[in-house]
Amino acid sequence: MNVVVTGLGATTPLGGDVPSTWAGLLGGESGISRIEEDWAETLPVRIAARLRVEPTEVLDRVQARRLDRCEQVAVIAAREAWADAGRPGVEPERLAVVIGTGTGGVLTLLGQDDVLELHGARRVSPRAVTMLMANGPSAAVSMELGARGGAHTPVSACASGAEAIALGLDLIRLGRADVVVAGGAEACIHPLPLAGFAQAMAHSTRNDAPQRASRPLDAARDGFVIGEGSAVLVLERAGFAAARGARAHATLAGAGMTSDAHHMTAGHPDGQVRAIRRALADAGLTAGDIGLVHAHATSTEQGDLTEAQSITEAIGLHAAVTATKSMTGHLFGTAGALGALATVLALRDRAVPPTVNLEEQDPRIDLDIVTGGPRQSGATAALANAFGFGGHNACLVFSR
Repeated sequence: MNVVVTGLGATTPLGGDVPSTWAGLLGGESGISRIEEDWAETLPVRIAARLRVEPTEVLDRVQARRLDRCEQVAVIAAREAWADAGRPGVEPERLAVVIGTGTGGVLTLLGQDDVLELHGARRVSPRAVTMLMANGPSAAVSMELGARGGAHTPVSACASGAEAIALGLDLIRLGRADVVVAGGAEACIHPLPLAGFAQAMAHSTRNDAPQRASRPLDAARDGFVIGEGSAVLVLERAGFAAARGARAHATLAGAGMTSDAHHMTAGHPDGQVRAIRRALADAGLTAGDIGLVHAHATSTEQGDLTEAQSITEAIGLHAAVTATKSMTGHLFGTAGALGALATVLALRDRAVPPTVNLEEQDPRIDLDIVTGGPRQSGATAALANAFGFGGHNACLVFSR
């Protein structure tokens, strides 16, 4: 059964919607800046990729107050994707939602803990639980759209958004839904996550050069840069989309998911290669069919090298490779969904965004990395990778 992508939505460090985000990616812009608030002054990390457009500028004031920031961005991206898809006239029981997240409403959790400690239990918000729960984004989107076919929440660190899209593909193929709104949502820029990533030596400490800090596949990379936002795709059974005359941006041809069972933070080539090959087999394609790879490429020393080895083994060296986290930072639970969105647009518009800050390619990496500016592409099929702490691997294959 064919599944097509009919709607795209996003709010990211590059823009408050898909057109502005896509223009930023093609233009090689950076969404990373210095954190100016006083609370960051004592942290080893004082840079982040924050939203270009604040959710409160888009959402109704009352609705915004009832939602955690990660729920807010999910609703904003889902609204855009739904409108882009033409607001499908699907029965509510045949409409499902799958929104992945890495940390859920951690800002509410940490903020309400402060309230509890400083002011006591009576001052804790009655909405604390519904704002901090990890399923909050998917629940909020399901209510926004009236989806009654299921609301699901993969929580698989940086692979969450890609897993959500893979699960959406499964729901349609299994006949449980005709339309699935799938993607990721994340908002966790806070002293605790920043300190934790710094202690794990996973986050860049180029505080004096924020826009040059995220440098995937570069010999001088020193870690990722935390980001926030949401990306959402509307997936449809191809027959359903055709019957209503919907435009398709691309086809979601296949997906592959594996686990490493190896290390909590270090990925393993075997698990990644298996995920890529499963996605190819699911799509009925070969490695030679893939003309573009959107790499997970977070800008960590070992992570980028491991993925490069996996791509080389599973795909080869012929495909163009892009790493857009060099511009957006690492949106964790949203990363796989944003990578999928960029991949769909690259196929549709025949243009591959550049990888910025690649001044000296790691000599151990032989991939054909797009740099300097967007590259015109005739690729008819592309791979989007997403790998998460805990050994989660999710790979998606799209075709034009």
